Amino acid sequence: MTNGVGERAVRGSLWLFAVNVVSKGCQVAVTLVLAALLTEDGLGVVSLVVSLVNIGQVVQSAGVYDVISRTNRDPGRLAGTVLTLSIGGGTVLTAVLLLTAEPLGAALGAPASLIRIAALSLPFTAIGGVQMAMMHRDLDFRRRMLPDAGGTVLGATATIVLAALGSGPLAVAAGLVCTAVAQPVLAVVAGARVRPRWDREAAKEALRWTAVVGPGAVVATLLINVDYLTIGHVLGPSAVGVYSLAFRIAWTPYILVAVVLGGVMFPVCAELVRSGQSVTGAVLRFTKATLMITGGLFTVLALLADHVVLFGERWAPAAPVLMALCAYGLGLGLLHTWYQVIRAAGHARWYLALEVTHLIALLSALALTTRHGVLAVAIAQAVIVWLLVPLTWWVLTRHGLAFPPRELGRTTAGLLTACASCAVATRLLPETGGIAGAVLSGLVLLGVYAAVVLPLNREAVRELRGSL
Repeated sequence: MTNGVGERAVRGSLWLFAVNVVSKGCQVAVTLVLAALLTEDGLGVVSLVVSLVNIGQVVQSAGVYDVISRTNRDPGRLAGTVLTLSIGGGTVLTAVLLLTAEPLGAALGAPASLIRIAALSLPFTAIGGVQMAMMHRDLDFRRRMLPDAGGTVLGATATIVLAALGSGPLAVAAGLVCTAVAQPVLAVVAGARVRPRWDREAAKEALRWTAVVGPGAVVATLLINVDYLTIGHVLGPSAVGVYSLAFRIAWTPYILVAVVLGGVMFPVCAELVRSGQSVTGAVLRFTKATLMITGGLFTVLALLADHVVLFGERWAPAAPVLMALCAYGLGLGLLHTWYQVIRAAGHARWYLALEVTHLIALLSALALTTRHGVLAVAIAQAVIVWLLVPLTWWVLTRHGLAFPPRELGRTTAGLLTACASCAVATRLLPETGGIAGAVLSGLVLLGVYAAVVLPLNREAVRELRGSL
């Protein structure tokens, strides 16, 4: 990477990390409150409704936000056209969910009223998504702090207050709408002013991209949500609640690290490709960063999985599920990082092929494992993700995007050694109770991990500090 791109990538990573810390911190707070106030059934219902909304959000955008980062035409004109397309798609989806709420609720075991309320958020998230995409293109994640983190804070506050007042799952649906409405309003305050417009050539470019990347984005969202829907249909909301708690915890390192690095990696690689430069150096640096940072976080979460009972003894079955999902999260973070460069380099069809392969494998596994319980589902998730890792590496190699595998040797050795050291340290830690004790144990294990992995990866650390 050039110094200019590298410096912008560093700043972008730091700001996006800060945004995600605030956003994820709010989600963790909501999870703690809901785990304390709701039953397994209640949390399961919430997860099912949120999954439907997540799928709707991706369908309405259909991957067109990425084209704003890649386009060579006037980004403002393209963004206005994309905004028109997205608002139209969001409005149609809202109408569909309003009309089909009853049969959907009956199939999933969720109240139709919650589906209807949550569906109202979609047109607003369509607006906010385009505004965020414009900031994304310029690696201007500082401006995202107000709409992204600010909207999440408002939504989380509304959810917690309503839940404390006894609103139950309704609190989450109301919080979703609050976040969705606040985001585009705060984005305008932050200076992201995108007006709906229509440009035929811009629409053609966006739709051409959508034809390939759109299905990939939808498939990626299904990969994250189809397990909830399947578990809800086969095992009921209570099982979804147990699985959801484990998934929400395991999802934290992925969101805080892999999504942050991937979010910066896409525009960085897109700019390198536009300027005719090689992306292999960036791929190596981002891969090392993903493995080193998420590896430590997932190791600590897996080793302290039994502490999930702090939310209540009823959540004890979530502990082994959490351990399996930590392995899943580490592999998914690696795939997410590599998918960014595949898409940024213009190989969107290969990205779609990988995602479809993943979805087919997951659906097949869910058909076989769901009736055996949520732990079987979590193990299947982890196995499938790690089977996709060598396949994705082959795609990178085929298109000249991969670095020499030996470059990861020291990082991998350090990661394994640090994980083993943390496992030994866990046995030496005194028994602790309460949330404070769990946090202290986690900090000690992170210290052990860092003490082992950093000296073994001094060159990688210097590279990351210097230019990512």
